[in-house]
Amino acid sequence: MNQDWSNINKLMQAQLSKVETFEAGIKTLLGLRCSLFTSMLNLKKELPDDAFSKMPFKNASGNHSTSLAWSLWHVFRIEDIVSHDLIAKDKEVFFDKGYGKLIGSKIITTGNELTKAEIKEFSKTLNISRLFDYCIDVKNSTETILRQLKFPDLKTGFSEEDKAHLKALHVVSDHEDAAWLIDYWCGKNTKGLIQMPFSRHWMMHTEAMLKIFNKILR
Repeated sequence: MNQDWSNINKLMQAQLSKVETFEAGIKTLLGLRCSLFTSMLNLKKELPDDAFSKMPFKNASGNHSTSLAWSLWHVFRIEDIVSHDLIAKDKEVFFDKGYGKLIGSKIITTGNELTKAEIKEFSKTLNISRLFDYCIDVKNSTETILRQLKFPDLKTGFSEEDKAHLKALHVVSDHEDAAWLIDYWCGKNTKGLIQMPFSRHWMMHTEAMLKIFNKILR
């Protein structure tokens, strides 16, 4: 994992653990996310849209075995769900702005359930410009929520009602490769969600996307 990003992430986690450094921790988190998101935006600048469905490591295991389009979709669907359905308890950006139709997606889930072949076909159908619009809107909305957090909010946990709400929305597939996400998220408190998915999840997938990007360019 990128050592600079890893070190910033460790600093942020330490800062969030104390009330005296909490606000500094949020600023560190936002700075980390800015750096990671810049790497994501550079993909759009450097590649044509059809490159976002390519899977140069499709026979490998790990996050880099997918596509750039799927990776962006996955990261920001998860963030949208966690930010709005669990933490803010309001309406997802995806539904509020009608991004399903704009992006051209036939699914509303996180995409965990898709096979490699399905990821390839799914990626080909997406409007990449609109997908990036969605990523930007989700990032901004999440960071508004993060800036409003107070230190005691980090201990807020989630209930069986929260789990039932997520299941009722059908934003997480009931396939075994995806259904575990609901228990995983609801087993954490808000501080835990800052790590996964708001920081470390970004780091993992950004590194995977850069690996895909570099392979495509060769």
